[in-house]
Amino acid sequence: MSSDTLVSVSHLSRFYGPICAVNDISFELKRGEVLGFLGPNGAGKSTTMQVLTGNLAPSAGAVSICGMDLLDRPKDAKAEIGYLPEQPPLYTEFTVDEYLRFCARLNRIRREGVDAAVARARERCGLDDVGQRLIANLSKGYQQRVGIAQAVIHSPSVVVLDEPTVGLDPIQIREIRKLIRELGEEHGVILSTHILPEVTMTCDHVQIINQGELVFNDSIENLTRKMDTDSFVLGCHRMPTTDTLAGIAGVTGVDAIDADHVRIHHAPDDNPAEAVAARAVKEDWGLFELSPERKSLEQIFVELTSMEHPADDTEEEAA
Repeated sequence: MSSDTLVSVSHLSRFYGPICAVNDISFELKRGEVLGFLGPNGAGKSTTMQVLTGNLAPSAGAVSICGMDLLDRPKDAKAEIGYLPEQPPLYTEFTVDEYLRFCARLNRIRREGVDAAVARARERCGLDDVGQRLIANLSKGYQQRVGIAQAVIHSPSVVVLDEPTVGLDPIQIREIRKLIRELGEEHGVILSTHILPEVTMTCDHVQIINQGELVFNDSIENLTRKMDTDSFVLGCHRMPTTDTLAGIAGVTGVDAIDADHVRIHHAPDDNPAEAVAARAVKEDWGLFELSPERKSLEQIFVELTSMEHPADDTEEEAA
C-alpha cells in the first residue's frame, strides 16, 4: 500500500442475520483527497462508516488505516481516525473549551499538549469567539463546527463525516463545505451524504452505493462527463423537415419537441452541431437556438441507483 493511501477497504461485507447491508465493496482514500460517499437513504452508507471507524465489526473483508489492520491493531488504527457521526456527540452543558479539553483527553493527548490542541482545533473550525459559551446556546451550525473540532482535535490522518450539513441553513452549509475542503488539504476526508450538490462542491472523488453495493467509483471529472449527452436542441423559426435533418452527416435521430424545436441525436464521438448550424445559415432556417443537452446530477444518481431487484427491508440502515 502506498504511503499516500490512508484507508484501504478490501471486499468489505456486513450482514445482519440473513440481510446483507454492505456487499463486497473495495476502495481507497489517499492523503489530500475528499471522498464523497453518496447513496439514497438505506443504501449502506452509515453501516460502512461505522465499520470504517471501528464501531461495527465487518462480517467479511478487511479495513486498513494508515497501513494498520483495523481488527489486528484497533487502538493504533483508531488513533488515526476522527469521526463525526450524523448526530454530533456533544455535551451541551459544557462550554466549547471544556468539551474540547475533554475530547483531547479522550484521544490520549498528553496533559501538557491539551491547551495547544484545543486552540488549534478551535481556530481551524472558526470557534475562537465562542470558546467560553455553552454548547446548548450555540446555533446548529456552530454545534456542527464543534462536532468537527472534536473529530480533528488529535490531528488524525483520516476524518470521517457522516451527513455533516443536515439541518443547516444555506449560509451554514456553505461555511461547513468550506471547512471540509480545508480539512481535505491536510487530511484524507470521507464525506457520507445523500445531498447531491454536497459532493460536486466539496469532493475530488465520488462513490455511489446502492443496496449495499458500489455502483459508481470515479473522479468528480468523470462523474461530470457522465452528465454529457449525445443530443442537442435545435430551434428554428422555419424548421426544416425531419428527413432533411436526418440526412445531415452525423445525425442519428430527430425528435420533435414543439413547432420550433427538435432534439437531434448523434454518436458520442461525432457531433454534427457545426454542420447543422452551417446548413441553417445557408438555407435560412431562422436559427435561434443550438444548445447541448446535459443530464442533471439527479438524473445520473437515479439511473445508477434504480436497480431492478427490490430493496431489502431491514430495521438497520437506518443509515
